[in-house]
Formats: sequence, C-alpha cells, structure tokens
Amino acid sequence: MLLRAGVITEKQLNESLHRQREMGGRIGTHFQELGYVDENTLLEYLSKQLNVPLIKLSDIEITDDMLNTIPPELAQKYEVIPFERHGKTLKVATVNPLDVFALDDIRFKTGYEVEPYVATEKSVKKILEDHYKTKALEDEVMDEMESEEALEILGQEEEEEAGDLLLAQIESGPVVKYVNYLLKSSVKQGASDIHIEPYEKSVRVRARVDGLLTEIQAPPVKFFKAVVSRIKVMGKMKIQEKRLPQDGRFEAQIDGKKVDFRVSTIPTLFGEKIALRVLDRSSIEFNLRKLGIEKEPLEQIFKAIKNPFGIILVTGPTGSGKTTTLYSILNEINEIGINITTAEDPVEFTIMGVNQLQVNESVGNTFANALRAYLRQDPDVIMVGEIRDRETTEIAIRAALTGHLVLSTVHTNTAAATVTRLINMGVEPFLIASTLILVISQRLIRKVCENCKIPHKVPDEEAMALGFTLEELSGKTIYKGAGCDKCRKTGYKGRAGIFEVMQITPKIRSLILDRATDDEIEKAAAEEGMITLREAAKMKLYKGITDIYEVSRETSLR
Repeated sequence: MLLRAGVITEKQLNESLHRQREMGGRIGTHFQELGYVDENTLLEYLSKQLNVPLIKLSDIEITDDMLNTIPPELAQKYEVIPFERHGKTLKVATVNPLDVFALDDIRFKTGYEVEPYVATEKSVKKILEDHYKTKALEDEVMDEMESEEALEILGQEEEEEAGDLLLAQIESGPVVKYVNYLLKSSVKQGASDIHIEPYEKSVRVRARVDGLLTEIQAPPVKFFKAVVSRIKVMGKMKIQEKRLPQDGRFEAQIDGKKVDFRVSTIPTLFGEKIALRVLDRSSIEFNLRKLGIEKEPLEQIFKAIKNPFGIILVTGPTGSGKTTTLYSILNEINEIGINITTAEDPVEFTIMGVNQLQVNESVGNTFANALRAYLRQDPDVIMVGEIRDRETTEIAIRAALTGHLVLSTVHTNTAAATVTRLINMGVEPFLIASTLILVISQRLIRKVCENCKIPHKVPDEEAMALGFTLEELSGKTIYKGAGCDKCRKTGYKGRAGIFEVMQITPKIRSLILDRATDDEIEKAAAEEGMITLREAAKMKLYKGITDIYEVSRETSLR
C-alpha cells in the first residue's frame, strides 16, 4: 500500500526488509526508525489495511489508574495499552488488533468489552517500558526482594553528617534492596560501568556490557533521590552536597568475590547523575601473554621492557584496557631486585611489591609532584597513570634520561599520533627521539558468542562499504553471532584486545627529529613490519574471534 501510494521507494522497502531479517520486529517499525514513514502516515495506512480505527498514543495522556485496568503480565504478553473507558467498554491500543485470542483473554480477565484501536509498535513498547516494567520492579522491590541477602560493604563506616531522618530514608528496605539488586545483577552480567540518569519524569539506568551501553531495570522515580543518597553513603561522599561533582569508592563482596566500585556524581538539570565503574578483580588477569597480542608485537614488548631506561607509552580511548596492559607489564618485571613506584589516579588494583601512590590534585599531590618525589626514592621503574601536560612529560623525560624506565598512558588514536601529541605539549623532538622506545596503541573489540556462532556470507557491496576488498575475504570463513540466551540475543560475548606496537627504530627517530606527520611515521613503521590496529583486528576476524562489523566499527581506514 505504501509503495503503490509512492510513500516509500522500492529501495527503501528492500532496505527495511533486510533490517527486519537482521533484527526482527515489525516492518512498519523499521520504516519509522529509518525515517521513511512518519508515525501519522504509518497509523493511517495500518488503519486502512486492518480496517480498525487508529490512535496516536503520543498525543494523549494516560493515567496510571487507566493503565492498571489490565494486569501487567497481560499487557506485556499481548502488547496492549488501555487508554479510555466508558461504562463496560474498554478502548485498547494494540499493534495487532486482529488477534481475537488476545482480545478474548483480556475480556475474560478484566470483565470489560474490549474495543481495539491500532497503534505503532514503537509507541506501544515505549509505554510498556515506561509504566509496566517500572510498576513490576516497584512490586518486586517492595514484595519479592525481601529474600535478597544483604550486600556486604567492606570497610564501610556510616556517614556521620547525615541526619537521622535522611539516614532512615536511604537505608529503608526497598532502597537498599534495589541498590543491592542493581550492583549484583550488573556484576553477574559482566558490566564495566553503570549509569543512573535522571530526567524530568523518569529515570534511566544503563550498564556497559562488552563495550556497549544497554538499558536495564530502572528504579521507580519516587526512589531516585534515595538511591543516589544510598550510593553516596556507600562511597563515603557528602550526601548534602548536590551542586558540585564528587568522587567516591567502595568495595563489596558479591558471590564470594571482592568487587571495587568507583563512584562519580555530577549535577544535571533534573538531579545528580551517577556513574559507577565496576572493577571485578576476579575477571582480570595481569599476564602479557594472555592479552591477545600477536606473536611478533609481543616479542617487541618483552624486548622493550628489559631496557634499563627509556619511556614506554600505552595509548587508546577511555575503557580500552590501557591500565590492564600497564599492570601486566609491571607484573612481568616485578621482582625483588627492582624498585617499582607508581603514581595513579585512581589506584585501580594493588600489586604486591609495587609502591603505589594515589594522586590527589585537590591537595597539590599531582602527577608532576609525585614524579619529583619519586626521583628522590631511588626507583628503577616509574609508572605514571597518565601524561596530561607539558610539566609531567618533561619530568618523565628527565627521569628516562637519568636512567629510569618510565611507563605511562596518553590519549591518542594511533601509535604514530602519540609523537605529535607530545610535540604539541611543547616537548622538543630531540628529547622524544632520545627517550621514547616503544608505543602501544590498543582497542577492545567484541567477540562473537561461541555458543551461537555461525558462518556469515557478507554481500560484496556490504564488504566494500565496510572497507574490505573482495580479495581480502576470498577463501576465508567469516563468522557472526546469531543471538542466544547466553549473549542476551546480541551475538557477542566478551571482548578481545587488538594492539598496534610501534618500535622507535633509527628510521622513526630520524622522522621524529624532522617533525614528520602521523601518516609519514605510520607509513615508515608499517614498512618496517608494524601490525596496525586494523590489521590486528583483521587477524581476529580471520580466526573467527570477531565479526566484520566490529572490525569496521573499531578501526579506521588510513
């Protein structure tokens, strides 16, 4: 009907059908999400097709009392929203008004005569998410979670400045149980971060699992402030300070293992947003050989860390595993005859035999000051959490020039770009050339779920659009995840590291002294055998570890 009317084109129809095969759902939803058909037009044609009146749910306000006329489990099972009632007649919006079994079931369970209206899948699902799931959670928190075991917060002391009334509120059963439930379920899912975000009339909670944020169960809006306060108490933060950002930390015992949580709050328009970084010690192993580095680059790293002096830098975006790589290097060289000191913000994990210092800029304990102090402590190896400014860089270079091995991180996109970044900080090229010995650039890419992995024939046009030549894929078996319960229907489970290791050879030193561009340095390094991030990702692809979409998403064509 839409095609005949000229609302959509043949190409748009085929694209939507392809998307539907990949993702499931109704074709009309894909028309709408791709921007080919607006909600009004979609409703108009659905109404014509099904010969049922239409209702635009976004234009009407539905009260909680009205929504509660249908039990939550029934509304979610049949994707039905009650929106108006006259005597014994109940008007309902549904994506499938011709489902007579659903209408009969609702009629039997509620006692109302049911009058169906057609609505878009997107609008129905939004109300189901906003109301019924929140209501179900509230009931669960209030009733079913009574059996939830208390979460043991290690080394916790009560917040003294909070008043008795406030403490009573934030330590009430439902709030404590919701926070326990949130932390435990996030750890079980393998989440690396949790975000609790307030909006005008709702709360959104998301967890980062395998590098991507996914929405999880939010608390009822009326619990939000108490949930924030409860987490601030756990993180030993000031409950009454809501105008300034704060940082905190706590450790909890979950399923017999210690898990660290780093808490950060920022004030937003509708309340304080909370971000929690989850550090599950049991899931991390600091072993260079198990990070997924290819054989030749790994040998180059082992060679570099045996140097008595010089600078080794690890670069990549936030959450790319830089700290894990640095800790793995420290673990490798940590022995009784070597004095290792670190300055970190924050200290994420403790390593026996390594002197670790927590940077605190509010009291003047900066990376630069910590480095100066460490140079008087007879160190062999110094690890600086991050090189952020010229002062820290210059002290690190001075340390390298005076016989120390310095390890640190820098935020750049490639190994070659690290050199330009240091020059832009004001460091002279001859100092970089004489001290820098190795740069490691890294990313984390999602792994295809082993439980539902299937061969995937990538169409030629799609492969070329993703930056692959047909020759590259010829004769190779590419895999993707079909989606199963173990991977939460995503097709991905876990992440693997990809690494670009650039040795500072005589040729690279010469280019640094000549202030060469990133591209010139990268080209020279590649000619000398450097495996780029994209090549490392392709190796993972050909081994069946990841899929073609992850390679394209995480690495760029140069």
